[in-house]
Amino acid sequence: MNVLLISPTSAGIGGVAQHVKGLSQFLINMNHKVDILSSENTLTIPIKGLKNPSFMLSSFLKAKFKKNNDIIHAHNIPAGFAMRNASGKKVLTLHGIYSEQIAVLHGSLSSKISKKYERDALNMADAITTISKVIYDHYSKMGFNVVHIPHAIDLDLIPQKTIKKFENQIIFAGRLSKEKGIDNMLQAAKSLPPKYHLLILGSGPEEKKVQKIANEKTNVHYLGYQSKQNTISLIRGSDLLIQPSLVEGMSSTLLEAMGCGTCIIATNVGGNSEIIENNKTGILIEPNNSEKLLDKISNLLVKKEKRINLATEARKSVEKYNWKRVGQLYLDVYESLLN
Repeated sequence: MNVLLISPTSAGIGGVAQHVKGLSQFLINMNHKVDILSSENTLTIPIKGLKNPSFMLSSFLKAKFKKNNDIIHAHNIPAGFAMRNASGKKVLTLHGIYSEQIAVLHGSLSSKISKKYERDALNMADAITTISKVIYDHYSKMGFNVVHIPHAIDLDLIPQKTIKKFENQIIFAGRLSKEKGIDNMLQAAKSLPPKYHLLILGSGPEEKKVQKIANEKTNVHYLGYQSKQNTISLIRGSDLLIQPSLVEGMSSTLLEAMGCGTCIIATNVGGNSEIIENNKTGILIEPNNSEKLLDKISNLLVKKEKRINLATEARKSVEKYNWKRVGQLYLDVYESLLN
């Protein structure tokens, strides 16, 4: 089977990139041929607000020359434009609720405009999958036939190295963008006691805000973009991982932290509540509440036994999100379309 994967990104520590890489490796291991069309091999304009539109246009043009594919598998709505211009059965995987993401990033007017393009992209697909039940419910209510296939992780490939820079080490790893709750995290960081150290990994449009706090606070450390191996090693060496997102699909970072045995504090949004059972496999808090985030950080850092118990249960729970199981679900979708 020849499969063309189309994604705005296929590199870095972001959830979509990790998903595409994991799916690609699974398909290759199953002796299928895989080609990837992404911003890493397609012309884009690296300016806030222009990267996705430029990718949509350039990938649309490039997709026309991608021949002899059985399956065209696009990831997220911006990849749908290119999907339309490529030949083959078309699968669209949704990693979030597109109009909600646009509303958070660009406001309600842009969100309303985006809904038409969103519906057009959905109508182009022969099959639609979602990585979380929340996303599944949303698009099912819109009248689309949707299949829920969760995010996945290959636990055998998680690096075993541990990097612990500080006692009481907290880590955030992800895109430095508004929807990831960066403002909320930085507000909490301003009141973080000196004995607690926050590592921030990633890059994105909110980078200057992060750098400013890191310059002002000696216990806030901005490490910039890190390789996947370093990111996992730093997560493994941390006492807590925080994810204060405003919207979320199904986070690969949470799955990785669970696999590393690192205790998690995350917001109760999107697919987070599907991965984390509050007070059993992690702690869930409401978004946009820096005081609650700081309170939970302080509480867990002094309760080592509770952290260990939460992380142990999380490690057991993450076993079901493996690529052998999830990858086969995608193959079932592909084969149903071809047959």
